[in-house]
Amino acid sequence: MPGCGHGAQLASNVPIVRADSDSDSDFDFDFDDDQRGGSWVSVLGVLRTVGGAIVLAAALVILYLAFRGPPSHPPAGVAPATASPYSPYATAGRGAGQGTGGPPATIAPAAPPAAGAPTASPTAVAPAVSPGTSLGQAAGPLGARVQAYLTGRRGRVEVAVYDLSAGQQWTLGQSAPQAGAGVVTLEILQAVLSQRTVQRTVLSLTEQELTPPMIEQSDDGAGTTLWGDAGAAKGMRAFGHKAGLAQTSPSSCLQCPGSFGPGWELTTTTPQDQITLLRQLVQPSGVLDKNDQKYALDLLESVTPSQRWGVSGGVPGGVTVALKNGWLPLNAGHSNWQVNSVGWVSGGGRDYLMAVLSTGSPTEQYGIDTLSHLGAMVWTALAPPR
Repeated sequence: MPGCGHGAQLASNVPIVRADSDSDSDFDFDFDDDQRGGSWVSVLGVLRTVGGAIVLAAALVILYLAFRGPPSHPPAGVAPATASPYSPYATAGRGAGQGTGGPPATIAPAAPPAAGAPTASPTAVAPAVSPGTSLGQAAGPLGARVQAYLTGRRGRVEVAVYDLSAGQQWTLGQSAPQAGAGVVTLEILQAVLSQRTVQRTVLSLTEQELTPPMIEQSDDGAGTTLWGDAGAAKGMRAFGHKAGLAQTSPSSCLQCPGSFGPGWELTTTTPQDQITLLRQLVQPSGVLDKNDQKYALDLLESVTPSQRWGVSGGVPGGVTVALKNGWLPLNAGHSNWQVNSVGWVSGGGRDYLMAVLSTGSPTEQYGIDTLSHLGAMVWTALAPPR
C-alpha cells in the first residue's frame, strides 16, 4: 500500500512510554516488585505504537488519493458519456482513438429513391460526383442504365458530364489518365489562342490556315505544326497549368517509338480535365477572351460529318453540337483502340458538356459505337421534366 513504508519509519521514532514510582498515574508500575504489571505495560506500549502507525498510514493513503485525482483516460473502448464532437475521444465513424479533434463533417441525408426506380447492384461502380451535388442526385445521367450498358462492353470507359444550367458534374470510371489521341487538338488550339492574346497579336496567316483542318478534319500535319507553335511539350505544360489541367501530361516525344500517330497524340488526360477545357469555351474564362471562344466554337461546330459521333449520338438536328473526337490504334495488330469524344450540346432544353475516353476497344468502329450509344443515353437522361 502506498505510504506504508513512510508509516513504519515514523513509528520507529515513537518512544515507548515507561512509568516510574514518581508518576501521578492511578496505577503503580514497579518493574522490580510486580513482573505482571511490567508485562502489561509492555503490551500497552506495543499496542500504542502499532495503533499510531496504522493511523499514520491511513492518513497518508487518504492524502495520496486526494491529490492524485481521477484517472486521466477513459476505460478502453468506452468514450466519455459527455464527450463533445470536438473531443479527441469523439470517434464516430473512425474507430476508438482516431477522432479528428475538429468539428464533425455534415453529411446531407440521401433522398429516398423514387417509387419504381431501379436500384443499382451492390457491386456496381458508383459514379463520383462534384462536391456541390447532393447525394440524392449522385447518379444523374450516369446511373444504373449507363453502368449496366458499359459493363457489357469491352475496354475501359471513363465519362464526365457537366450540366451548365444546374452547375452539376458527374463522373464515372477510374479517372486514370488515358491517351488523348485527336482530342489533344482542342488543347493545342486553346494554347495557341491564349498565347497570341497574351502577346497582343493575332494568329499568323499560317496558323489561320492550319487551325480549321486541324479541328474540322483531324489533320495530323496541321496539329504537329501548331503543337510546335504552342511551344511543344514545355509550352503545353505551361498552358495546362494556366488552364487548371491537374491530370494532363504532354507527350515528351514528337515521334515516339511504337506509336501509330504523331507523338502529341500520346498526351495523357482525363475526362475531368477535358471538361475544364470545354468550360473555357462556354463560360467566362481567364484563359480565352470572347473572340477566341467564338472562333474555337465555330471550328468545333464545323467538324466534318463523318467525324461527328460520340457526344453527338442521339442528338437531333437543330441542336448545337461543338465537338472534337480522336482515335488511335495502340498496337501493331490494330486490335486495341483508343477512341475519345468531347464536346458541348446546347438545345432541346439541355445545355451540357460531355467528355468520354475509352481504351481497349477491339476495333475503331466498336469504340465509336460505344461512345455514340453512351452519348444518346446521356441526351435522353438529361431531358427536361414535362
